[in-house]
Amino acid sequence: MKTTPGASGTFNKKLKNLEYTIESKISGKLDDNVSTINQLFANCSDLVVRRLHMFGSIPGMAVYLEVLVDEQLWEDGLLEPLMQQEAGSIEGPIQLYEMMKFKLASIVQPHIVLNMNEIVQRIVRGEVVLFVESSMEAFSFGVKDKLHRQLEEPTSEAVIRGPRYGFIEKLDINMGLIRHRLRTPRLKMEKLCVGGLSQTNVAILYIEEIAQQSVVEDVKQRISSIDMDSVLESGYIEELISDQAFSPFPVMQATQRPDLVSGSLVEGKVAVLVDGSPMVLVLPITFWFGFQTAEDYYMNFIYSTFLRWLRYLFAFLAMTLPSLFIAVTTFHQEMIPTSLALSLAAAREVVPFPVIVEALIMEITFEALREAGVRLPRPVGQTISIVGALVIGQAAVQAGIISAPKIIVVSITGIASFLIPNPGMSQAISMIRFPLMLLAATFGLYGVGIGLIAVLIHLVNLNSFGVPYMTPLAPFNFSGLADSLFRAPWRIMRRRHKHTKRRLG
Repeated sequence: MKTTPGASGTFNKKLKNLEYTIESKISGKLDDNVSTINQLFANCSDLVVRRLHMFGSIPGMAVYLEVLVDEQLWEDGLLEPLMQQEAGSIEGPIQLYEMMKFKLASIVQPHIVLNMNEIVQRIVRGEVVLFVESSMEAFSFGVKDKLHRQLEEPTSEAVIRGPRYGFIEKLDINMGLIRHRLRTPRLKMEKLCVGGLSQTNVAILYIEEIAQQSVVEDVKQRISSIDMDSVLESGYIEELISDQAFSPFPVMQATQRPDLVSGSLVEGKVAVLVDGSPMVLVLPITFWFGFQTAEDYYMNFIYSTFLRWLRYLFAFLAMTLPSLFIAVTTFHQEMIPTSLALSLAAAREVVPFPVIVEALIMEITFEALREAGVRLPRPVGQTISIVGALVIGQAAVQAGIISAPKIIVVSITGIASFLIPNPGMSQAISMIRFPLMLLAATFGLYGVGIGLIAVLIHLVNLNSFGVPYMTPLAPFNFSGLADSLFRAPWRIMRRRHKHTKRRLG
């Protein structure tokens, strides 16, 4: 969805002046309120306006959007108790309010609304608003549709050992999943609303006295300053509040796992939940966070450390292996053993393209096959990605377009990129691979070295909400190595990172 800054600014100005364009006060006459609501929701076929007599004698009017309301809860939990005959007279909204609190279930308890602006907001959020004859106050009831998909294991973050459920698109349920794991009043949840048209709820979660208050305030300030017509997914917020919008490396972690978010909150991080998105943002993070999984903390620390080093090694191969192959075969053949050099020369004898062209063809084809496998329906996508790679690779070698050694290099590079658990980190390394290949084809190993130094300088200068991206290596912090380069035993790993002060246990 594309919106222009000018259009967004114009709408938000109108939104800010809403109290002047809508009659702010509630009328004591039901007909006047009906007229105002119908004018505001003109051409809205899902608007329902229903007149009724509460407790047998009090004229009222219920207004709601039927597509957002749980009809069963509305009929049984709210309408039926209100329509019951009640002996005695009720004078004034206060007595009516007390009577409704007594008669209605706790899930549909009333809230007093004092102006028309708030009424509009509550209607579009799925609540039922009840107007009362001769009353300057209205009542709202939370009867939102509770339909949602079942909790399932996140397909992009599968684990062998650990919880088997992930976040869904309902904000309240996602907040409950975290509250279920962290049963403490120190877990704070603050809600904001962003998007002039979408009116998207955003929740900021942190643990008081553990998370840095300056980071929490900074996050709230950045989210509150978002000026857009619509915020439909957490990716909008990730880009808009990022410290480094033009860096390929992620400075926030997007995850569907409640256990990972809960563990991050205990470490002193902040979580951002967006209504309508199953992806939760965790911040601030470091470079090493992109190679860690929640399962690292459920397994033996020795094996977890081995897996981390395996990911680091293959991440380096995913970024540099094609460029190293190009540099060595083009400029530094003396580095290759004689027997291997003869094999490479024989394999490339019939290939009409230089090594760089050959590498670009195969790397771009591999990325296209991977994207096709993601976008196609799941049963078809896996078949296309596997069969396509085998058929195209074999046919290209037999036709003499691509050499067999290059197929091996591309295959190892692809496997290496799959070992990186963070999709954002994997995408960054895949993008950096192509400039390194061009530098290798131009300057050989010197070009690869220059490219790696440039990447390292960029990483050292990155920050994630005030936290250096390469900590604990730059700046160096010995205690932080226990949960970055290694996964130390819990007996040792008892302190949080330098930017928090309290102990883990």
